[in-house]
Amino acid sequence: MTFHRLVLSLICATLLGGVIAVPLHAQDVSGDPVDLGPLPQPHSWRQLTPQQREVLMPLRGKWDSLPPRRQARMMKRAEGWVGLPPPERDEIRERIARWQTMTPAERQQTRANQAEFQRLPPGERQRLHAAFERFRQMPPGQRDELMRQWRAIPPGQRMRWLRQSGRATPPLKP
Repeated sequence: MTFHRLVLSLICATLLGGVIAVPLHAQDVSGDPVDLGPLPQPHSWRQLTPQQREVLMPLRGKWDSLPPRRQARMMKRAEGWVGLPPPERDEIRERIARWQTMTPAERQQTRANQAEFQRLPPGERQRLHAAFERFRQMPPGQRDELMRQWRAIPPGQRMRWLRQSGRATPPLKP
């Protein structure tokens, strides 16, 4: 996948609600072996505090079958969850819900896009992140119009325009 296709994929992912950001940020995409330390003790659902159970409710049905490391990671995230402002919690809930509705192929493509993004130089990642944030800040109607215009351009013409313009993102029309 070329850099420009990655950008387009990221913008399309934005339309899906930024699915990439939350579910994948903690995944090790480098493939390097990592010392994980001693294996944590498993916790049954009944052993969790009421507050932990409330936060981890979406995992209730499969909690007891999760590997101990995953349980420990999820319990740590649950601790941080309590301190988040309500709007941020709502945004994360929406992203998780969208991730859960994705097909295995869509999840795999999202992971591949995330891995490619992580391989970009820091300056390129910052430019993409800035473009992503500008896109997110647009009113929904403006985002829809931008995507309609972008999709109306034949794929080959899109790629030529991106190469010739040297831009990392599609043009943003008001």
